[in-house]
Amino acid sequence: MKRWLDNAETAVANHSDRLNAINIFPVADGDTGTNLYLTVRAAARALHRDPAGQDEAVPADAGQSDVGAVLARAGRAAMEQARGNSGTLFAVFLCAAAEPLAGHTRLTSTLLAAALNRAQIRAWSALSDPVAGTMLSVMEAAARAAAAVDAGHNGDDSNQALGKALDAAVNGALNAVVSTESQLAALEAAHVVDAGGVGMLLILDCLRSAVLGEGLQGELLDGLHGYDVQDPHIHADMPVDDGVEVMCTISLSPLSAATLRQRLDEIGESVIMSQVDSLADAEGSYRWRVHVHVPDAAPAVALIRSLGEPSDISVSELAMARDPEPAPVSSSGHER
Repeated sequence: MKRWLDNAETAVANHSDRLNAINIFPVADGDTGTNLYLTVRAAARALHRDPAGQDEAVPADAGQSDVGAVLARAGRAAMEQARGNSGTLFAVFLCAAAEPLAGHTRLTSTLLAAALNRAQIRAWSALSDPVAGTMLSVMEAAARAAAAVDAGHNGDDSNQALGKALDAAVNGALNAVVSTESQLAALEAAHVVDAGGVGMLLILDCLRSAVLGEGLQGELLDGLHGYDVQDPHIHADMPVDDGVEVMCTISLSPLSAATLRQRLDEIGESVIMSQVDSLADAEGSYRWRVHVHVPDAAPAVALIRSLGEPSDISVSELAMARDPEPAPVSSSGHER
């Protein structure tokens, strides 16, 4: 898992500019590559610290035998520091994928299929209004492809069966990426594929590479519309979105979380809510990561504060690329 996320951090960093260039959905803000990179980086670096969060290298055999526990730790770090739609959905993906792997010391074809399926279901459900033709479709296609291969191997837990399932997952993801262009009108008009979908494809190929001990497939992205180096930054010619993105972490009861989601749906778009931890605190509350696009930050922050005390609040303009670090927010809900 550590090798996978290290490789993914490097791969997404290397491709972040091209991912930004074709990022036009759900808003043309040209930041998918940046957001996904920062979130993957948070996950990867969490595994280079001990579980208490100390900035020290973790010995290879220290608590690393349970692949589910390792991935869960990376997922929590990603969720806490998730950036944008793509980063938040990737964090949801990691946290959910860890659950079927808990207690297991190695990955098998069956576990891979279960992890990918749990992850894609959780990602779809995290969004109030999920849309096909995005990285959600890529996650789903990868899960279905891996499950089909696993079903044909009747529980074979060999590395050979795992390799075939990984190959199928990446190929399924690639086909889904190609299809995104025809699934969303904005992408079809711009003649590009979905940026988040391409990022997810890269991450899945990094998983394949890490598990099989092979290099990344250099030709994997060849021919994807809008992805050649000489292609322009499509998002630069799109209409400006005057809204803002608000993100935070907050502890809420299930009822309060449902209330917040409903009320955010009424005032904004791209609402994503997902639990950071699977266990409730003494008061029955769970920590949630919240993401929403709204015309103005103040009403959204006030709404969030009416239900609890949020932390790590950030507000980013949708009309421009994000800074490497989120802007702090004052108690009134405005950037300082």
